[in-house]
Amino acid sequence: MTVVRSILLFVIAALAEIGGAWLVWQGWRENRGLLWIAAGVIALGIYGFVATFQPDANFGRILAAYGGIFVVGSLVWGMVVDKFRPDRYDVVGAAICLVGVAVIMYAPRAS
Repeated sequence: MTVVRSILLFVIAALAEIGGAWLVWQGWRENRGLLWIAAGVIALGIYGFVATFQPDANFGRILAAYGGIFVVGSLVWGMVVDKFRPDRYDVVGAAICLVGVAVIMYAPRAS
């Protein structure tokens, strides 16, 4: 159950960070206005708190592992929201990142 909780928290973090950055991008680059930017800033703030709920107490480990989730989440966001089509190198790179996440977060460690 701890692994499932951890993965769910990573997904929530990715939605908040990627979504927040996208909202800021839309507000500024696509001239949608300050409300979009403000919503993005709020989402980014939420992202900042999500990692604190991870079961592992090591900030560096959490952030390092989250980096792989961010890579995969960004590609998925691009596919769903912006109709981006990743090529095989994007997919291979994302898979490598997920392997890294699994090793960093879920490898058995001596207590």
